[in-house]
Amino acid sequence: MPYAETREYAHELIDRIAPSQVPTVVGLLETMLDPVSLAVASAPYEDEVLTDGAKQALAKAANWSEQNDALPHEIVLAELGISQEEIDQYSGPK
Repeated sequence: MPYAETREYAHELIDRIAPSQVPTVVGLLETMLDPVSLAVASAPYEDEVLTDGAKQALAKAANWSEQNDALPHEIVLAELGISQEEIDQYSGPK
């Protein structure tokens, strides 16, 4: 389908969706247009071969996870010395 027809069809579909679905579509479009999301989506597949050390570390982590309960989010934050409020209010690097 040519670009102009595809674009027109997209507009028709948007006009037909339920009002409750509009925010979801807007969020999807914003994500698709976000430069970081675009970079992640178009990044090449990472096919780097794992070293023996990396494989051992992954196996050790998997084994630990099987033998132990996960740490609650609050405990991790406390160990890092930050609060959930700080995360919620974070506006990016200054």
